[in-house]
Amino acid sequence: MRVAIIHYWLVQMRGGERVLEHLCRMYPDADIFTHVVDRSAISATILKHKIFQTFIARLPFATRHYQKYLPLMPRALEALDLSAYDLVISCEAGPAKGIITRPDAVHVTYCHSPMRYLWDQYAQYHADGGAAARLLMPLFAPSLRMWDTVSAARPDRIMANSDYIRRRIAKSWGRAATVVYPPVDTRLFAPAPYATDEYLWVGQLVPYKRPDLAIDAFNQSGRKLHVIGDGAMLASLQARAGPSIRFTRRMGFSALRDAYAGARALVFTAEEDFGLIPVEVMASGRPVIAFARGGAVETVVAEETGVFFAEKSVEALLEALDRFETWLPAFDPARAVARARTFSPDRFGTDFSAVVAAAWQDRG
Repeated sequence: MRVAIIHYWLVQMRGGERVLEHLCRMYPDADIFTHVVDRSAISATILKHKIFQTFIARLPFATRHYQKYLPLMPRALEALDLSAYDLVISCEAGPAKGIITRPDAVHVTYCHSPMRYLWDQYAQYHADGGAAARLLMPLFAPSLRMWDTVSAARPDRIMANSDYIRRRIAKSWGRAATVVYPPVDTRLFAPAPYATDEYLWVGQLVPYKRPDLAIDAFNQSGRKLHVIGDGAMLASLQARAGPSIRFTRRMGFSALRDAYAGARALVFTAEEDFGLIPVEVMASGRPVIAFARGGAVETVVAEETGVFFAEKSVEALLEALDRFETWLPAFDPARAVARARTFSPDRFGTDFSAVVAAAWQDRG
C-alpha cells in the first residue's frame, strides 16, 4: 500500500508538525506533499521522508511569504498527481484536504482547524492585518470559503483534534467528524521536587493568543510572570510590562521543560483548537489557569488540574488568580500527570488507525 501525507506547509515545528512526526512514524514509507518546505526548520523525523512541493514553492519568496499565495493554493493542490497512492492523509489547518485522489483510494483528513482566517476569526485577522490584507481579504475570502466547503466533501472520513474543532467542522463544512486527540509525548516531562512563585505564559506573541491580557493582569496584581515566546507583539509587551514580569524570547527544550516543572502555574489566555502546552505543563506536575473556551476545557479538569476564567478581561483573570491561590493547597501533581497521560501517542495511534480502518470498510 502506498501512502501520501498532505501537509499545508512545513516552515516551522509547531503542534501540527508534531502530529505529522507521529504520522511519519506510523507510516514510515509515506511520501509527503506540501506547498512549501524550509528544510532547516523541520525535524529529522520528517526529513527522512520524500517531500514534494506544489508550484507555490517556485513563486518568489514563497518560503517566507507563503500565506500571501493562499488564493493560488486550491489550484496547486488540485494539480498534484496522487494516482499512485492507495491511502491519502491530509493534515488540515491551511489548505490541504482539497487534493484529488483515485476513486478507489481512501482519503482521510486530520483537521487541526478549518482555516481560521476564512471562518470564525475572519474579522480579527482582517482587523489586525496590514493595509494590503484589509484591502484584499474581502476580495478573495468568499471564493476561498466556497472552495473550502466544496472540497470538504472529498475526504472519506474527517478527524477533529478536539470536540471544539468537531463543532467548527460541522458549522463550516457541514460534515461529521470523529474526535481523535493529538499525541502528546508526556514521557518527555516530569515533575520537579519544588515549584517557584513565578507564573508562566508560553506561546507566540500574537493578538489572538491574548498575551496582553496576562501582562495587564500581572501588572495590576504585582505577581511574578515569566513570558516565553516571540512574535510581532514582543516589543510592545515589553514596553507595557512592569517590574514583576520578565521575558525570554527563545528557549531550548531542556530549559523549557524545567520552566514547566518549576512554574507556580501556567496562565493560558488563548482560545486554542486543542492546546498542547497545557497538557505538557500538567505532565510536568503543574496546574493551569485557562480561558474557558476551546480545547483547554477538554484537557484541564476544573478544581483538579487547574481553574478557569470565563471571559477575556483583566478582572476575570485577576479573580481566577485569587481563586487559584485559595485552591492551590488542594492541588495534587499526580492527578495532573495522570490526566496528561490520557493524551498519549499510543491513544492517538489507536484512534487514528480505527478511523482509517473504518474508511476502508466504507469502501467495501
